[in-house]
Amino acid sequence: DQADTVDLDGRTIAPGYLELQTNGVLGFHFTHFEDDEIYRSQLEKVSKYLVSKGVTGFWATIPTVSPDKVKKLLPSLTPKEFAQGASLRGAHVEGPFLAPSKRGAHNADLFLRPDTHSPEYVYGEHNLKSNIKLATLAPEFSGSFRLISSLTKDYGIVVSLGHSAADYDIGVSGINAGASALTHVFNAMNPFHHRKPGLAGLISSPSAPYYSVIPDGIHLHPATLTTAYRANPEKCILITDSIEMAGLPDGVYPGHAQIAHSQRKRGNEVTIDGTDTLIGSCIGLDECVRNLNKWSGCTLAEAVRCVTENIADMMGEQERGKLEVGRRADFVVLDDDGEVLQTWIKGIKVYERV
Repeated sequence: DQADTVDLDGRTIAPGYLELQTNGVLGFHFTHFEDDEIYRSQLEKVSKYLVSKGVTGFWATIPTVSPDKVKKLLPSLTPKEFAQGASLRGAHVEGPFLAPSKRGAHNADLFLRPDTHSPEYVYGEHNLKSNIKLATLAPEFSGSFRLISSLTKDYGIVVSLGHSAADYDIGVSGINAGASALTHVFNAMNPFHHRKPGLAGLISSPSAPYYSVIPDGIHLHPATLTTAYRANPEKCILITDSIEMAGLPDGVYPGHAQIAHSQRKRGNEVTIDGTDTLIGSCIGLDECVRNLNKWSGCTLAEAVRCVTENIADMMGEQERGKLEVGRRADFVVLDDDGEVLQTWIKGIKVYERV
């Protein structure tokens, strides 16, 4: 058999990027639901946009909404493939078991406590078994450790600690209960202090969890990003935490099921209009890689690892995240600056920069 040979003229090939935390793009937020058919078409639109950023697989984040709403959304987030687009790997539920004092842009009126509401009530047993792959929660409440143990042991869900005022010791107990990650370190948690390190102090502990950071220069100063990355490069994960204004022009946009107020987009920054409260970012994952490369001084390959191999290891992905025999032929072609030139899925080119 003859195989086609493609000359990339000395460009770099890297594994396809994995988008661990995105709330939506191009005007579509994952909490927007009209009917199954429209929702699937919107997911497909997201998947085809993401390949332009080098993304070949993504998890859809559902922030804090009512149990009725979340149970209506989750059945549509079963892992699935899209022709010419990134694969949906399942759902990330960020809430409702979060701390009101660290609510960020979440609606604290919808927060619930794990000692009074079971995960089956909140999410639905079928969704726990089939669709939810990652859950962010605060570990400091009564019943939190039991919830962590149930999610990880009973349902095989990866648990990440975040939107939390927990101290370091509670964080250690959360890890011992089964949590294996931290969500957007330094954001929506107590600040790192030399005598009270909080959850952020876990990133350099002997049994450090995986931890995500938002490298947009808005959520974290470049020096803070560098400190976080250098603490544990094999556990550091880059996320966009993108919201539905990603890919849209600057301006004021309406709220939705999570955000009751108007939202103002300025470049990659999105805030509740009239306030300094950050809602999310509009950065692309390709820019995240370039920022880490530029600000920390790490190599391009080291930056790429934070959106590929580290995420695959955290999420137990056996077919993605690395270029090796037996894994999917999902990869990106990069120039020397980390710009995405091409994206390939299962050995088929699905995107090429014009």
